[in-house]
Amino acid sequence: MSVPYCNVALPVPLRTLFTYAIPANLSDSLQPGHRVLVPFRKKSMVGVVVELADSAPPKTKIRELTKLLDFTPAVTPKLIELAQWLANYYVAPIGEVFRTMLPPLVELKTQRLVVITQAGSDLIAEHANSLASPNAPGNSIASSLATPLALEEAQFLAILYIKKSPIQLRRSDHINLNTVIPRLQRRGLIELREVIQSRERKTQRVVAWKSPTDAPKSDTPSSLGEKEERVRHLLTTERGALPLAQLLKLAKVSRSVIDRMQKDGLIESWDETIDPAEDPFDTGYTPPAHELNPDQESAMLAIRSRFELGEFGTLLLHGVTGSGKTEVYLRAVQETLARGKTAIILVPEIALTLWVGRQCRAWFGARFEGVAVLHSALSDVERAREWWRVRNGEARVVVGTRSAIFAPLQNLGLIIVDEEQENSYKQEETPKYHGRDAAIVRAKLENAVALLGSATPSLETYHHAQSGKYELITLASRVAARPLAGVEIIDLREDFKQTHQTSPISAALHAGLQECLANKTQALILINRRGYSWSVLCRSCGASVQCANCSISMTHHKSRNRLECHYCGSTQQIPKQCPKCQSQYVYFFGEGSEQLEERLRKEFPGARIARLDRDTARTKRQYQETLGAFAAGALDILVGTQMLAKGHDFHRVTLVGVISADSSLTMPDFRAAERTFQLLTQVAGRAGRGDLPGRVLIQTYYPDHYAIQDAVRQDYSAFFERELRFRRMMAYPPFTALANIIVRDTSLENAIRYSRQLSEYFSPHDGKGLRVLGPASAPLSRLKREHRFQFLLKSPKRALLTKLLSGAISYADSHQIPPTAAVIDVDPLNLM
Repeated sequence: MSVPYCNVALPVPLRTLFTYAIPANLSDSLQPGHRVLVPFRKKSMVGVVVELADSAPPKTKIRELTKLLDFTPAVTPKLIELAQWLANYYVAPIGEVFRTMLPPLVELKTQRLVVITQAGSDLIAEHANSLASPNAPGNSIASSLATPLALEEAQFLAILYIKKSPIQLRRSDHINLNTVIPRLQRRGLIELREVIQSRERKTQRVVAWKSPTDAPKSDTPSSLGEKEERVRHLLTTERGALPLAQLLKLAKVSRSVIDRMQKDGLIESWDETIDPAEDPFDTGYTPPAHELNPDQESAMLAIRSRFELGEFGTLLLHGVTGSGKTEVYLRAVQETLARGKTAIILVPEIALTLWVGRQCRAWFGARFEGVAVLHSALSDVERAREWWRVRNGEARVVVGTRSAIFAPLQNLGLIIVDEEQENSYKQEETPKYHGRDAAIVRAKLENAVALLGSATPSLETYHHAQSGKYELITLASRVAARPLAGVEIIDLREDFKQTHQTSPISAALHAGLQECLANKTQALILINRRGYSWSVLCRSCGASVQCANCSISMTHHKSRNRLECHYCGSTQQIPKQCPKCQSQYVYFFGEGSEQLEERLRKEFPGARIARLDRDTARTKRQYQETLGAFAAGALDILVGTQMLAKGHDFHRVTLVGVISADSSLTMPDFRAAERTFQLLTQVAGRAGRGDLPGRVLIQTYYPDHYAIQDAVRQDYSAFFERELRFRRMMAYPPFTALANIIVRDTSLENAIRYSRQLSEYFSPHDGKGLRVLGPASAPLSRLKREHRFQFLLKSPKRALLTKLLSGAISYADSHQIPPTAAVIDVDPLNLM
């Protein structure tokens, strides 16, 4: 029996569902999870059907939905459950949750195909036996099916049987497809497939060295010129076949050299299409084969035992840097696929999706239905194509950043969250969900296993593991018994006394880099500041050049010859005089990654140096070009921001230098020490990962701080115990639930008025099982032209906090506070 109404979630900042009438021609086919086009106010919007309803709200004008966009529901039932949990837990509009979940709407030409199932073929074969000829025309076959099926259904099934291949859905003057298809689908006689028609695929030229039997015998390596020898070395010794663009960059040769070598028969080339989800620089990659060490075997035994139980569980894989966690991840995925289930691997950075995706394709791509990669650097068309590949069952492994947790995999068995402590798993826009926590909840809904991994887990996660809520698995040593890199502290106060210079490169770091270059090894230099200078100051009055939209100093970018705000993106020209006192004495203060790269080029003119940050790597291709060149040995020194600290495996790196290691300690955030410890420990783990020993130099003005001292010893347990005592004493997570509320408006008067109104709601609850701090001016008091005030709520009882926040939303609605004026962040990681 069909139902007349459906409740639809729309991407608007309203915490409610909207009821629409279902047209008669869609009453049999509409299901929860379908995307639909509906009228909303004076425009049309795309929404998601959350549930079907027998009745509509009273005294409400009900409009009819306009169009059904998908034959197959875009959102699975388990993802609908997850969306509802996210909306309740994070006090977020459910429509905006679905907007985050779904792939971008792109103008793609889709083919909707209908395929007859084996049951459909068997039914036709059974009733067609009575006909004189097995190849009888469709009308005869349809007549023989008239008893078990309605005439229209029989006619359509007969057409499918005769065609012997999937057919594309088109309007028919003779058959009502909106009625026939759902009926046949419910009986299991047909299947629907929605195929996105590919646009013209991009291609790349791939170059390979000819085998010795094919190459001209006169051209031996000794007879090659210098440029030709570099090409031969790259194609035969280091990398194998390479895309032409990368080969030209790594070998430092022109296109004419390659053309000449191909004409001489030394190399061969061909065109290959580029898969949007694939890394165009991973040609010929084969994963190294090696035995698991005892720690890894023990970890796999624990994971396998959890699989055998066949029930939900959360495991924390706590392993020191270089202990082989990735190998355990891949083996766990292998076990999951062998059991007929699917897997998701979440990584914190886009650069890591390229690396992990490359390994997964090498491991699983050929034997199973493939690997899909999902992240924000893909174009809308690419993301939509990958998403529908997953929805249609064409991929059984998904690798991606935070939003990949919403990949519509069926029969999910394993979710891996690598570097689970990373802030990038927390979304800064509404809904402000945490990818790690969403992964755990989805695993619970799917009865799957959640595997969290890190060398420096968050205090909350490790506390859960210590208390028995999660199962703890430990990898205590590096693979092949390699030692951890030696870590040394460079006290910048003492360095200044000796050198009387304020260079970001200390004398010890300079000497270490010289040694690296002499030994022909590689170095990583971490500086957690983008741009050339942090700010522009006036030496006369002390004023800094502030962003016109935000209460923050503008950052100087020398290569672009302008000042930029890293919060709102606004730019302005470099002032020739102080905008406040008109003094000519304008001073550029602080060093960023751009200035550090410039200094290194001056001090080491013969070195091959590159920089990796958001300014130099804005696309996946730029990321991988730089990382690929460094991995191939084409670079000596790589300068970058914190993206260098995560997960990369460079075997020839023997030196890691950390500039201004203590900069995050001065932030007004109770997690400042934890973040400093995690960053220093992670970046120290990039050194000494191969056969060569590693060395780490940490430059700081606060050498005695416990976060830096514990990072030097790489002693997570000592840091955890010390930091946990501080959290307990100050009533911070994991001992309390936290919520941050930002009240904002472009009008200062409105922002103050809204803050006072909410304060009237919160004040009576202060001290009754929770603590209310504020309202106070936010640390960033103005952001993107909006004035900001802040409430911080603490409670040992999460249910009490959630109830209070839900009440605050209702209170705001009743007092005409706009829905966008109060932004709620549950479990905040950023208190700015």
